[in-house]
Amino acid sequence: MFEQMKARYLILLSILGAILTMVALIVLDVSDMTFDVISQLVLYVLVPGIYFGYYFRKHNASVWNVLSFNGIQKWMPTLLALVVVSIAFSLSMFWFQLFMLAPVAPWLVDFMLEALPIPDTPLYIVFTVFTIAMLAPVVEEFMFRGVLLKRMIGKTSVWGGILISSLLFGILHLDVIGAFLFGIVASLLYLRTNNLLVPILLHIINNSLAAVAMFLAPTWPESIAIFNLADVYAKAAPNAVMLGISALLLISAIFWLARGLQTQKQPEKDSIVE
Repeated sequence: MFEQMKARYLILLSILGAILTMVALIVLDVSDMTFDVISQLVLYVLVPGIYFGYYFRKHNASVWNVLSFNGIQKWMPTLLALVVVSIAFSLSMFWFQLFMLAPVAPWLVDFMLEALPIPDTPLYIVFTVFTIAMLAPVVEEFMFRGVLLKRMIGKTSVWGGILISSLLFGILHLDVIGAFLFGIVASLLYLRTNNLLVPILLHIINNSLAAVAMFLAPTWPESIAIFNLADVYAKAAPNAVMLGISALLLISAIFWLARGLQTQKQPEKDSIVE
């Protein structure tokens, strides 16, 4: 299904939608909140709705051709474990980036540690949480693990498709390295199960925890939480240990998921592996 979708059309439509929306909203001089809501609706609802709606109608298919609840339950413990390891790696990698920047650009460290302003409008908070936790994971998995992964595999190889689509996924996120490795894990999950719902659930769990952390701003665990420049050095040891352990576990998970993976380009299957 995804092999027949043109990735360049998705990219072009996304860029065009973003530019037209930005220009229109600037001309209309809307508030920052309105700008943010409309922009996200265009990128996460309108653009994918037009693109995927066209191809699904063209091939007389539905989302249930690529999504299935069969066999999901047995994957849940694995998904939860992968999310824990992924978050641990991302947090400690963020510390590592701050640690490397601190001697040369302490002002940038202070900027990166500034608390994000929390909106006080309940509806906007609900919309933001829903977008981060639900909408973004679904749309991004269809885009990156669906279209880009499958198209890149068709043009290169299985690992070429995994690495290219994951790199693009990482570049579009602040945590480039963490998102890149997350993309590899999500790609392997999809290729192993042929069920896009598996990486979608991984993404939803991960982003849901991120949304909770964003709005609750937890101060735990105290031994690794970084709030200022002094913490970067004072809490270096526990963060370095967590980085080493989580990196080892994440790489081990990638090797485990890659076991028995067909490295030759294969035609897309209609059945979903349980």
